[in-house]
Amino acid sequence: MIEGKKYIETVKNYFSFLTTEFNFYHFEDVINGNLFYDVKYKKQDKIVSVSYENGEGYLQIIIFLLEDGELPHYDDKTRTLHLNRLNEITSSKINKNEREVNNQLFAIYKADNEIEIKLLKSAKELRLCLIHSEGIT
Repeated sequence: MIEGKKYIETVKNYFSFLTTEFNFYHFEDVINGNLFYDVKYKKQDKIVSVSYENGEGYLQIIIFLLEDGELPHYDDKTRTLHLNRLNEITSSKINKNEREVNNQLFAIYKADNEIEIKLLKSAKELRLCLIHSEGIT
C-alpha cells in the first residue's frame, strides 16, 4: 500500500516527461480515501490517466482520446488505449538506441517499493509508446 500524497508525488516525478516532452499539462489529482488514486494529464484531445487501486494493487495507465472534449466510454477500445495495448502496437518500432536513451533518462529515479517499481516501469514504457504513437493516438 502507498499513501495518496506519496503516490501523486511519485507519479508527478516519474511521468514528468508528459509535460516536458509531450506538452501535456497536469490536469487533476484524485485521492479516494486510501483505496483509489488517479493523476491525470491533458492536452487538446487526450487525457493520460495514471490510476492505482490500493487495495488490489492494480495500476492502470490509459490514454483517453477525447470526443468533442468528452471522455469516451471506458469500453471503447478505439478511444480508450491501455498501456499494454500501446506496447503491443509500438514495441516493434522501438530500436535499441531508443531503449538505451530511455533507460538513461529514467536512471535518476530509485524505486523503493513494489508500486514505485510498477510506476517506473510503466513510465518508461509509456514514454517509448508516445514516441511511436503517431497515427494511433
